[in-house]
Amino acid sequence: MVKRGLIIAFLSIAVAGCQNTSRLEPLQQGLDAPEGTVVLRNSVDGLTVGHRLMEAGEYELALRAYMRAAGEQGATTDVLSALGSANLQLRRLGQAERLLRQAIEIEPDFPAAWNNLGVVLMEKGEYGEARQVFRHAYALDSGESDDIRENLRLAIANMENSVYADPYNDNDFDLERRGDGRYVLIQTP
Repeated sequence: MVKRGLIIAFLSIAVAGCQNTSRLEPLQQGLDAPEGTVVLRNSVDGLTVGHRLMEAGEYELALRAYMRAAGEQGATTDVLSALGSANLQLRRLGQAERLLRQAIEIEPDFPAAWNNLGVVLMEKGEYGEARQVFRHAYALDSGESDDIRENLRLAIANMENSVYADPYNDNDFDLERRGDGRYVLIQTP
């Protein structure tokens, strides 16, 4: 009797699987939004959102917005540079350096990416290369940026001081964001 009940249950499940499911088709295709619902067709560019979040000090959220921009626009110079800047603020120096070098490969004449790469190198204590990178950024910018000039000055000073530096004395730097996604190093006492 138990076997017969199991067979009937199995057959009813098998028959139910063969039934016409045309009444479910609207669910599979998606329904229109209910009356009065606001449907967003155009969203704000991920780069714009990311820049605003960076200004607000929300670096992790900015990184996510830049990743969204990368998904929408691809790995453009602006996107790679923005990703590098967000990683720089999050102190992920290896990732920041890699992304900024990729941005420079795509567009070698982008002074902001060169400047931010120099900031990364300064943070890593690679003053000699940072000096060369800042010098290149300054030349690309035709010497118009005070921020790049100040970063170059700091790199030169630290390179000269690093020969005589105390290995137990870490020079701490703070990053200050300026316009156009540029960062300036400020040495803290």
